[in-house]
Amino acid sequence: MTNFIFTLGGIIFYTVCSVLLFCHVKNIAVVSNVVSKRAILSVGFIGLALHTLALQNSMFSPLGIDLGFYNAMSLITAFIVLLTLIATWRHPVEILAVLLLPTAAITLIFEFTGSSHHILPNDTSNALIFHILTSIVAYSLLALAALQAILLSIQNRLLHAHQPSGAIQLLPPLKSMETLLFEIIIVGFFALTVSLGSGLIFLENMFAQQLVHKTVLSILAWFVFLILLMGHWKFGWRGRTAIRWTLSGFISLMLAYFGSKFALEIVLS
Repeated sequence: MTNFIFTLGGIIFYTVCSVLLFCHVKNIAVVSNVVSKRAILSVGFIGLALHTLALQNSMFSPLGIDLGFYNAMSLITAFIVLLTLIATWRHPVEILAVLLLPTAAITLIFEFTGSSHHILPNDTSNALIFHILTSIVAYSLLALAALQAILLSIQNRLLHAHQPSGAIQLLPPLKSMETLLFEIIIVGFFALTVSLGSGLIFLENMFAQQLVHKTVLSILAWFVFLILLMGHWKFGWRGRTAIRWTLSGFISLMLAYFGSKFALEIVLS
């Protein structure tokens, strides 16, 4: 019952925050003149707190930490929401939160209703926990970069089509979007490097049969983001080139993590 209250509360606060932010971006007077952006984001942070409490109830048990497919999806979404709210607090990228908060609400529903379990025993090594945490942070950051790249692609198309009205008015200036994209990618690449490095150093089974595809795809994603950052630094890659490389790297990372978990825990269970 308690978990239902936390889940329902998180869904409500996420939805309210998303709607208020949309009204704020559209400059609807009844909202923008009464409630500040930071006050609206505070509603999102309350939703995140409730999301975290729901996750705590779902993940922690006397047997250990349950990182099943739905819990892992919800945990990564919570990290993405945290990063998005912080970015929106600092930059005019409200559209990111408008899109992500309803998605987070949906993952809360899946977490509450879904049935998938992958228990990490209480005696799990600190090295493995560190590897898992850095993997989650890296995935969250690069997922946020992928969404940013998609918005950047939409913005580019609208600008090239000479359509200055409509959806493009919801987006910040193009330069700000590109700057934020590469800031996120740099931090996400660093987290992915730490994750892969810790796995190669501390884990003995990264290339075991059931994990080899996950490891190979993660390393492939690492090389994709490395090439992108080098291309941006040496040759000034941006725009469509940066978008393609960002999405390619994230797709590889998504298949590495959620592709394998979905196959093992949902399809083959």
